Amino acid sequence: MKNVLRSLLMWLCTLLVFLFPLGAIAIVSEECQDCHGDMDTVGEELFINVGVYDNTAHAEMGCLSCHESVGEEHPDDGVEVSKANCLDCHAEIEEEHQASAHGGNATCGDCHNPHRVHGLTEVSGYDLNQQCANCHQNSSVVESHSEWLPQADLHVAKLPCISCHTASEDYVIILYIIQQESEAVEGDFELSDHADLQTLAGDRNIQSLIDLNQDNFVSLAELRTFNRNPGYEKMRLEATLTPKIVSHSVQTLDNRWDCSFCHTSGTEKMQTSFIALPNAEGTFSRIEVERGAILKALNGTPDFYMMGTTRSASLNIIGLMIIIGGLLMPIGHGTLRFLTRKNRQH
Repeated sequence: MKNVLRSLLMWLCTLLVFLFPLGAIAIVSEECQDCHGDMDTVGEELFINVGVYDNTAHAEMGCLSCHESVGEEHPDDGVEVSKANCLDCHAEIEEEHQASAHGGNATCGDCHNPHRVHGLTEVSGYDLNQQCANCHQNSSVVESHSEWLPQADLHVAKLPCISCHTASEDYVIILYIIQQESEAVEGDFELSDHADLQTLAGDRNIQSLIDLNQDNFVSLAELRTFNRNPGYEKMRLEATLTPKIVSHSVQTLDNRWDCSFCHTSGTEKMQTSFIALPNAEGTFSRIEVERGAILKALNGTPDFYMMGTTRSASLNIIGLMIIIGGLLMPIGHGTLRFLTRKNRQH
């Protein structure tokens, strides 16, 4: 009986191997990368950055999942390489995309390179806007928004386009480490990459630069320590308002025309924030930050201020004292003149 069961099990395993050749995709994908990972071999148009591709969701599927026509004799067999239709896997997006302004003007490949595509949490807001800039020139975008939006250039520079042009109603604040590239006092700041931060961290993980106890959670105290560290004087934290989820219904909802959608005191949208740290392969990893980091300017990031939202208890007290002092001066002066009016008559 045991021999029969053993034979049956071996037969089933053999059948599964023929039906689902799991190793084949991995082997063929490696062979694909041997050529397409070398620009000198295939040229710039067919070159695939293997380091970037291997960290995408598509890499887990393998090359043959999208290019089924590629055989063992490729490219000598002369067979045209087939390409999968994105909607074969992402059919739920079709209706949303077709109903948007992009529906008749852009295909999936115009915005997403299938060999480089990453999820929302793995890319920066700057990368998101670079995709939009392929079709929408920055100067034209600023000019059109200036017709109704105050400081349009600042909004366009600091926010991902999808912060307004999306159906998402829930947002988070993403903090990035930026650094000054020149020695000038007012030199420009650029997004720090993994190599920059690793040099600063030395033998430590770059996460330790800001997450001091390495618990995958950044407290207000740790933010304050980072901001006040004299060794980081050339570095700052910059923040962007980013949707929690991405939709393909590119549009401008009515509430986006209302400044209070973002600029509202104590808004829940500003309570949740993350630090986005760059990885060696060019993606980002997020670390949760203690709630309220953006609302407390002196504890969070001094370089992020959103009118109507950002608050500082100390500055509120100082401001209240200034207002009270400003009122006391004329009231006190008027009262004193009233009490001494008879003396002035003589």
